[in-house]
Amino acid sequence: MTKITKLTDTYALNNGTKIPVVGFGTWQTPDGQVAYDSVLAALKAGYRHIDTAAAYGNEDSVGKAIADSGVDRKDLFVTTKLWNADHGYEAAKQALATSLDKLGLDYVDLYLIHWPNPAAMRDNWQQLNADTWRAMEEAYADRKARAIGVSNFRPKHLDTLLETAKVVPAVNQIFLNPSDMEPEVVAYNEAHGILSEAYSPLGTGKIFGITELQTMAEKYDKSVAQVVLRWSLQHGFLPLPKSVHADRIQQNTEIFDFELSEDDMATIDGLRGVAGLANDPDTVNF
Repeated sequence: MTKITKLTDTYALNNGTKIPVVGFGTWQTPDGQVAYDSVLAALKAGYRHIDTAAAYGNEDSVGKAIADSGVDRKDLFVTTKLWNADHGYEAAKQALATSLDKLGLDYVDLYLIHWPNPAAMRDNWQQLNADTWRAMEEAYADRKARAIGVSNFRPKHLDTLLETAKVVPAVNQIFLNPSDMEPEVVAYNEAHGILSEAYSPLGTGKIFGITELQTMAEKYDKSVAQVVLRWSLQHGFLPLPKSVHADRIQQNTEIFDFELSEDDMATIDGLRGVAGLANDPDTVNF
């Protein structure tokens, strides 16, 4: 793997598109001034990869911050996601059009199916995912999305999708942190050339109280967040840290001037369950 030295270094997706190795997450960031200010702060801190979703309800504010940042569009990587109510061919096409309008963009760099098996489509999820993916493949062909992928997909969902897909997903964005490394999903992704993106890379904040990580942070003279983000990068994952505080947004970028030892990586790998596990996409109630 190419040595990673800065925030704007990139991974190459399976279609050749370059994606910055760390993204700025906006899940649970409220629309309006908070989302606007945090995205602006992230862009000021050097982030060039912004992750949002229709379900987050903040695409308008994210788009406004992007527009007001002064950063050239070609230097940005923007991801959004199709929500559960919009599965199906026609609905997916309209959903992307709506997201682009809210973001104020002509295209997104990555468009994802947010969940593989929403509660309302349990009887027909396979066909609906196939129809949704067909619409996304057309958006990809029309350059409305530079890459397409999925989120929260397990191997069985990917197997089914790949039966009819013409384009292999570029990314699978999953709950991926020291508390749940999702080894089966990550192994499947690697075998199929799909990048593993880590949402909630800091375990939705629960990891900060873990003694082993606190001790390790002191050893490296870093924060717990910096240690865990570094761990994610050394595994070849792409973390999407989220914060609404400018100082922490900046701090989360300062992860390229140290390296965790093999022993410390193994210690972190052994923390399964300390901050919860991924939701089962086949039993979520939304």
